[in-house]
Amino acid sequence: MRTCSKVWAVALTVLLSAAAPAQALNIFACEPEWASLAKELAPDANIYSATTAYQDPHYVQARPSLIAKLRRADLFVCSGSELEIGWLPALQMRANNNKVRDGRPGAFYAAEQVERLDVLDKVDRSMGDVHASGNPHVHWSPVNIGLIADALAKRLVVIDPANSEQYQQRFASFSQRWQAHSDKWATQVSTLKGMPVVAYHTSYRYLFDWLGIEQVGDLEPKPGLPPTSGHLASLVSLHKQQPYQLIIYASYQDGKAADWLSSKTGTEVMQLPYSTDPEKEELIDLFALYQTVINQLVASVANNG
Repeated sequence: MRTCSKVWAVALTVLLSAAAPAQALNIFACEPEWASLAKELAPDANIYSATTAYQDPHYVQARPSLIAKLRRADLFVCSGSELEIGWLPALQMRANNNKVRDGRPGAFYAAEQVERLDVLDKVDRSMGDVHASGNPHVHWSPVNIGLIADALAKRLVVIDPANSEQYQQRFASFSQRWQAHSDKWATQVSTLKGMPVVAYHTSYRYLFDWLGIEQVGDLEPKPGLPPTSGHLASLVSLHKQQPYQLIIYASYQDGKAADWLSSKTGTEVMQLPYSTDPEKEELIDLFALYQTVINQLVASVANNG
């Protein structure tokens, strides 16, 4: 009788193990744009974004809650190119998770998957807060998004080979939809080419490069330094010599300097969303984010034409 009970116990354990669902991946995204991309490719994963679209991704506090999330992560997806240099290494050290150490499959830097703009040979402190390895705001190029999605899907296959077919199918679907939208956007943005603007930081460097917009001035006197009265006065003088059509700043940046410059030059100020926001329909994913920004810029040109 005891032998029979043992046999049934073993059989029940095997059946329960077979029936138990595979544990979902835990993905830690440094920025919401990468959380959005990860959701496209791994919708069943537990995805956590360390920041929101309204936080400066350069400056994040290494909070205990973030450490706990990274400690449980199978994969992190971050911009890289030193964007998170002030906080991600501290998180990695305190989380003590071997899966997401640099050089391991669980450490994924988006900027490493694409050709970066503004790579510098030499950097010194007099240049301000510059990124020697290139501009890290790579999600503002539709070509970059396609390349990063491809690389991320392949990384997911390495980390979770049991679901490789799903990741490949999800990437194929995303890639097809992304290309269709990119083709549509290309027909909408022709009026933006050559438009001169002043912007805050180089947050939209890749966007401007894609659209042919020319950033003729920066609200920052040097990268990472807040606007000064003297520098803003020089932008007023610049407008007299070379009128710019827009003053642009991101949703995580302070608009006071932009508003002041607008009051002195009569130039329109535009706050652009920087990243996705799952709480807002117009920013719910990368498709919506791009379309919203394009709509804003095209409408401005039409209104001022």
